[in-house]
Amino acid sequence: MEALPHELSKIADEVHIQFPWGSLLQAVASGDALILKSLRRLCRKEARLEVLISFDPTRDGSELDRLGLPELSREYLEQKLVPAYEANGFMIEDYGMLPSSAWPEIESSWAKKLRPSATRVLIYLRAVCDRL
Repeated sequence: MEALPHELSKIADEVHIQFPWGSLLQAVASGDALILKSLRRLCRKEARLEVLISFDPTRDGSELDRLGLPELSREYLEQKLVPAYEANGFMIEDYGMLPSSAWPEIESSWAKKLRPSATRVLIYLRAVCDRL
């Protein structure tokens, strides 16, 4: 994501990031401007972006610490992530946090593996590209 080829500019009508881990998790959960600009560059005007981040505060705590991520809370979404995405060309339409019992049906084998955890949380952001 840090160095996407220019041939991929404005190629996507939709971009879905589901259950990222490692450096991609760090980038989308911290609102990294370089990565968000690369994501925006992929998108055509009015393209849709959906980011789904799942974490278990107990089981995944050491990984979140290793990545230098703060506590992922609703306040963090409102005060940090929404403004970061909007500053990089995404108009947020919807966002929030859901317990695994309230997840929408997600067509992913990974979602099916993660959903049974009673302590797992889903953070979601849905946006549309608002400028070129």
